[in-house]
Amino acid sequence: MTFLYTRTNTWSSAPQPTEETIKLWEHITKKSNWRIVQLPNGFLQTEYKHLDSDEWTDVTRRETIDGAEKAIDASIEHYTKKLEFTKGPKVIKTFE
Repeated sequence: MTFLYTRTNTWSSAPQPTEETIKLWEHITKKSNWRIVQLPNGFLQTEYKHLDSDEWTDVTRRETIDGAEKAIDASIEHYTKKLEFTKGPKVIKTFE
């Protein structure tokens, strides 16, 4: 006879983001902390500003300004969703 043992994880057992990470995500979700720069090869690079300094971190490279701006918008949307899930699991449906 074979027994199958399964293990489940709950929200509390998954690794949780640190306060520092959450602050960074909140910072990144503001479009005013982003910029687009043109590189010597003609490509456009998206960058976000560090929390505590005037340094910039490069994120993506695109061929057009529209592509670069869409990449920024997609990054903002991505980190906004990550922030939403730091509040706990989202209840989709309950049963009575």
